[in-house]
Amino acid sequence: MKRETLQRLVRFLIRTLTHTEYIHPENLPASGPVILAINHMSQIDTPVLFVNPTRTDITALVTTKYKENWFVSIFTDIAEGIWIDRDIADFTAIRKASDVLARGWALGIAPEGTRSKTGRMQEGKPGTIMLALKSGAPIVPVALTGTEDALKQLLRLRRPHITATFGEPFTLPEFAPHHRSEELIRWTEILMRKIAAMLPEKYRGVYS
Repeated sequence: MKRETLQRLVRFLIRTLTHTEYIHPENLPASGPVILAINHMSQIDTPVLFVNPTRTDITALVTTKYKENWFVSIFTDIAEGIWIDRDIADFTAIRKASDVLARGWALGIAPEGTRSKTGRMQEGKPGTIMLALKSGAPIVPVALTGTEDALKQLLRLRRPHITATFGEPFTLPEFAPHHRSEELIRWTEILMRKIAAMLPEKYRGVYS
């Protein structure tokens, strides 16, 4: 299956089986490199981003733990996703992510590093900010709701209501070399709070 065919199939399934609303998709630049930073709650998060109404040239970083799931594994490979081992400093994955951005694509990434099992936000890690700093790509914070129990609802023959809210893009300033570590922490906090600000209170977790 080709990537474009997968995109059409996923778009059809999401439109048919879910009520998915994309809020302020105009905040996602129509072209050029950009990082989409999301709160991560479900395996459905990536497919929802994959069929956003603004960008077809989009892929994502996906944890190698999902390779055990045949659907996610096939989807990721066809969608040209980037497998990343969250348990190590996966420099190969970071290089591939940088290459994707250098090609002018959009890249989805979950700053939390792992899926939240409660639906509430977890503490963000500095990897997203490091990649943005390295690539110079702007960041668009994206707040997802409704994906945390979407699979359960589908199994009960219910149509889940999912929202993807796109915040305004921002770029990082230059970091002073002697304050780099502090700036990575500070901007990670800023990014996560931008996501949290677009979410209902029950999703905000440590960023309430």
